[in-house]
Amino acid sequence: MSKMEADARSIYVGNVDYGATAEELEAHFHGCDSVNRVTILCDKFSGHPKGFAYTEFSDKESVRTSLVSDESLFRGRQIKVIPKRTNRPGISTTDRARYRAQTTNYNSYLSRFYSGFNSRPQGHVYRGRARATSWYSPY
Repeated sequence: MSKMEADARSIYVGNVDYGATAEELEAHFHGCDSVNRVTILCDKFSGHPKGFAYTEFSDKESVRTSLVSDESLFRGRQIKVIPKRTNRPGISTTDRARYRAQTTNYNSYLSRFYSGFNSRPQGHVYRGRARATSWYSPY
């Protein structure tokens, strides 16, 4: 079974209460045939829930049935239910992170030479050969 097939049978559930469990979400969507898996996403550093989840069903028809639960109340909060978006092939999260790191590095490189409002070069700037003059000239 491919990832795209699983994504086609899955929904995104937004505005999930931070104290919710996978079992409670599964019970909320119990009327939509069989639920294969409920994944509540958590922050990888703190371990705290992010406030949304993915629910995978056994068939695509269950996705359509579950969309009726959009804007329903779950643990006192109005949840958002939409079909899960399938990531496009070729654009992975690691590629996006690499691009962000490259632009950040380039921007920090530029910021060493250009700063503030006047955009005049800062730091070491080549000013040509030293000239033999008898007076001091800082510029």
